[in-house]
Amino acid sequence: MGLEMRRGYEGTGPGAITPDGCAVELYERLPVEGEPEIIAAAVPAGARLLELGCGVGRVTHPLVERGFEVTAVDESQEMLDRIVGARSVRSTIEGLDLGERFDVVMLASILVHTGDAEVRRGMLATCRRHVADDGCVLIQRERAGAHENLPREVALPGGPVIRKVASVPVGEDGVRSVKVEYVFPDAVWTQTYRARPLTAEEFEGVLAEAGLKVDRVLTEDGAWVRAVPV
Repeated sequence: MGLEMRRGYEGTGPGAITPDGCAVELYERLPVEGEPEIIAAAVPAGARLLELGCGVGRVTHPLVERGFEVTAVDESQEMLDRIVGARSVRSTIEGLDLGERFDVVMLASILVHTGDAEVRRGMLATCRRHVADDGCVLIQRERAGAHENLPREVALPGGPVIRKVASVPVGEDGVRSVKVEYVFPDAVWTQTYRARPLTAEEFEGVLAEAGLKVDRVLTEDGAWVRAVPV
């Protein structure tokens, strides 16, 4: 299991499980969707890119193939062992301080919606600390309605059925416990994690606290935004 599992986070299924409930083998199997194209369209060609929470390199590797110089960060050595062609750094996101600035910092996988407000502040502080003054931060956030009309599922082409089973309030301040199932013909994984939905105003507020502001929305569904230093 590696590092100790975080409170409120759990993963089940074959292979190693990271502290936030992610299964390493699962993420090796998940297909790349449109992330590399979204990123490449939003930043200069060949940019130096810091990818926070890279996992097994599902997005890292297509970015390297497109000519980006990627530094990939994850707290799980099992995840980092799958990275090829990029510099890898083992660290939590909120604890990272490389003493470097990058053209692009990327915070994907809806990590900005972590249920721990202090961790969110730390993540965004890391983004600001590492982005060049003329650079940008690319952030993936939840789509509208992410916690409504559950359970529901989607079948990915050539991949699994992803079933969002439940999202229930826990404690105060809008934090929710979310459970997702990933069903393959030969294996099933689950992940339970804590998420904090953010309104548009709340999202802009947490960015402002970190010294960032939204430059533009990159996708029609609002899931990807480009932020810049204030």
